[in-house]
Amino acid sequence: MNKIFDEIKQKIAEVESDVRKFNDGNNAAGGRVRKAMQDIKKLAQDLRQEVLTVKEARASQK
Repeated sequence: MNKIFDEIKQKIAEVESDVRKFNDGNNAAGGRVRKAMQDIKKLAQDLRQEVLTVKEARASQK
């Protein structure tokens, strides 16, 4: 679980400069931002699923 969360943090750090570039008028950076956000969305969904799996496993142990 920590691995996925670390990947999300890393991806956000990587895209930060492109967000700034897009805000300064660089439209090409916008495409990179959109792709990074799609990757983050997938990672977030993977993390949500993993949390649910762990939660269900803990509940079944009680």
